[in-house]
Amino acid sequence: MRIRKNDTVKIISGEIRCKTCKVIRVNQETQTAIVQGINLLWKHMRRSQQYPHGARIQKESPVPLCKLMLVCTNCNKPTRISNKISEAGIKSRVCKKCAQSLVEV
Repeated sequence: MRIRKNDTVKIISGEIRCKTCKVIRVNQETQTAIVQGINLLWKHMRRSQQYPHGARIQKESPVPLCKLMLVCTNCNKPTRISNKISEAGIKSRVCKKCAQSLVEV
């Protein structure tokens, strides 16, 4: 999986393209991610003890991973990434533009 939790991503297609946000959660089975403040929808809640008059809650819905591009932490540009295995056997993600390893947040 190339995009992980807490990565900064840029939306590359759709109505909200060119926005940069943080990934909250990634679902590998459906190839989607929940991105902070993107693709919001309203959820209507019934009356309960927590919401005595009912409520309308705004929450994020999943975005396909193919519409997201990772933003490099070194060069601050949206980029493709590759995987590189070091001599010590540690696998890391590498930016295709600046060829430096991405710093884990």
